[in-house]
Amino acid sequence: MIYLKTMLNVIDNSGAQVVECIKVLRHKPMNFAQIGDRITCVVKKARPPKQELVGQTASNRVKRRDICQAVVVRTRAPYRRKDGSVVRFDDNACVLINKNGEPLGTRISSVVAKELKELNYNKIVSLAPKTF
Repeated sequence: MIYLKTMLNVIDNSGAQVVECIKVLRHKPMNFAQIGDRITCVVKKARPPKQELVGQTASNRVKRRDICQAVVVRTRAPYRRKDGSVVRFDDNACVLINKNGEPLGTRISSVVAKELKELNYNKIVSLAPKTF
C-alpha cells in the first residue's frame, strides 16, 4: 500500500530514480494506492543529464523537484488477486506517465505486475521485460 510520503523506485529511463508520493489519485474513498493506481509524485533523486541527448528523449527527461504522475507497478504489501493467490514484491516501484497514461520513458528495466494489462496500461506491459 502506497501512502502519502512513501518513497518509490522508478523503473523506467525517464531520468528519475526515486520519487515520493504526494497524492493518491483514486475515485474510491481509500487513502492508499495499490498496483495499477495513479499517484502524483515529486522527484527526489534523478540521474544527471547527459549533454549528447537530443530530440524526444531530452524533452521527456525529468529533473529533481519535478512534479509528475506515475502508475504503481509493484508494492511490498501483499496483494490479493482475483483467483485467490497473494503476490508480494521486494520493493515499491512505479513508472512515470503523462496526462494521457503513456509512459515518459522508452524502456522499463524490471518486472511489473500482470494486473496492469487488465487496467489498460498495455504500453507499460509491452515495454517490460517480464510480467509477474
